[in-house]
Amino acid sequence: MSPKNKTWLITGCSTGFGRELAKAVLAEGHQVAITARDPKQIESLAQGYEDRALVLTLDVTLSEQIAEAVRKTEKHFGGIDVLVNNAGIGYFAGVEESEEPEIRRMFEINFFGLAAMIHAVLPGMRARRSGHIVNISSIGGLTTFPSVVYYNASKFAVEGLSEGLAKEVAPLGIRVTLVEPSGFRTDWAGRSAKESPIEIEDYAETVGEFRRTMRQASGNQPGDPARAADAIIRAVEVEDSPLHLLLGNDAVQLAHEKLDSLRRDFKAWEEISIGADFPNDEA
Repeated sequence: MSPKNKTWLITGCSTGFGRELAKAVLAEGHQVAITARDPKQIESLAQGYEDRALVLTLDVTLSEQIAEAVRKTEKHFGGIDVLVNNAGIGYFAGVEESEEPEIRRMFEINFFGLAAMIHAVLPGMRARRSGHIVNISSIGGLTTFPSVVYYNASKFAVEGLSEGLAKEVAPLGIRVTLVEPSGFRTDWAGRSAKESPIEIEDYAETVGEFRRTMRQASGNQPGDPARAADAIIRAVEVEDSPLHLLLGNDAVQLAHEKLDSLRRDFKAWEEISIGADFPNDEA
C-alpha cells in the first residue's frame, strides 16, 4: 500500500451514499470495511477487491456488533483511518402526528448509533494521533422542513455533536467533516423513511403537502450519489478538510437562506439581546 492508501469503515452500505462511497473508495485503491445489517446485500461490492474489502454485519443500534466490527477491521487492516457514519433513516410526520416509538427508533440509528461508532473508533485514532470522522448529516441538519421535523432534530443533534467533537480532537490529529446533502437519488424518501398513518387535516397545506412532494420526488432528485462520493473522498484527502461539506445546489442555496435569516433576526434584536446583560458597572 502506498502512503496515500487508507482504511475506511463505512456504515450503511446496502444502498445510497454508503454503497456508492464504498465503490468509489475501493476504486481509488483504499482498504474498506463495508458494513450493513444484511451482509448479503453488500457482498457484491467486495468482488474483485477481496484483498482490500472486508464485509461485516453491522447494526449501529447494537453495541456488541459495533465493537466487533471495529475490532475485526482493526485486526484485519491494522487500524481505521476514516470512519463514515452513513447509516440513517427518515420519518414523515408532523410533530403532532408523530409516533413516539418511531421517533425514538430514528434517534437510536441517526444519533445514538452514530455516537457509539465514534466512541468505538476514537481510542485507536487517538493512539495513532490521526484519523478522520465523516458524519453524513443533511441540509436538514441546518434548516428545517414541515413533515420531517423530528428527522431534522436528529440531524441537528449530529451537527452539534460533530462541531463540538471537532474542537476536542483537533489537537490529537483527528479531523471531523459533516456532509450536508440536499436531494440525492438514494431512495431515502421512498425506502428508508417511514410515514405516520396519522394525518391531521389542519396540517394538510404544510405537513401533508410536503409529504406528497418528497415522496413524488423520490428517484428524480437532482443529486448524483456517485458524484457525492467523489466529493467526500476529495474532502478527506485534502489537508485542510472542511468541517461542513454542502452537497447539491439546493443545499448551497438553502444554507445561505438560513444564514440570511439568522443575520436578520440577530441584527433586528441586537440591542435587546445585548441589553439582557448586567450593565458594565454592575457586572
